[in-house]
Amino acid sequence: MLDQAIIHFDKALRTVFAPAMTVRPVPGNDLPDAPLDEDEKRHAAALMRVNHCGEICAQALYQGQALMSKDESIRKALEQASQEETEHLAWTEQRIAELGGRKSLLNPLWYGSSLAVGMLAGRFGDRWNLGFLAETERQVESHLHGHLERLPAEDRKSRAIVEQMKADEISHANTAVRLGANELPAPVKGLMRLFSRVMTETVYRV
Repeated sequence: MLDQAIIHFDKALRTVFAPAMTVRPVPGNDLPDAPLDEDEKRHAAALMRVNHCGEICAQALYQGQALMSKDESIRKALEQASQEETEHLAWTEQRIAELGGRKSLLNPLWYGSSLAVGMLAGRFGDRWNLGFLAETERQVESHLHGHLERLPAEDRKSRAIVEQMKADEISHANTAVRLGANELPAPVKGLMRLFSRVMTETVYRV
């Protein structure tokens, strides 16, 4: 138990404070930088900060869900999704820096709250655990679609990152459904959307 606690605490510190690593090439890395004005850069950086924070939350959710799961195949699916989300962290972190922005100052708070939510979801059993994963990914995919509409059209580098993230989220949702995810009740989906709205509107500014 102590070893596991140390491992998960170390993972939390690395997720929130250490630079993330990626195996896949950063999408759009070979594209030229667009001549964005200062307002467009600030807006794009804020949107990418929201996406980065969303990946912080995803890491915590998956960690909490994996901790509570009793099914090895589900734990492996969560770990695979978590690895791809770590790459998303690296991509968004790099793009924020390129745009002259900064990461959210509230990332430790979002990590802690998302870890608690993930552990709570896991306590209801693996099929509900998977249902929570599938719904999370659907909502993130919708959120990323909205960012593609809001990003400056000329900012092809940011758009390439968001497009690949969107494709990965769809894949994670499909995996959860294939493994037997239950459909969440409408009130739960509504609460998830409310939490997401509070997070995104706050992180865009802070």
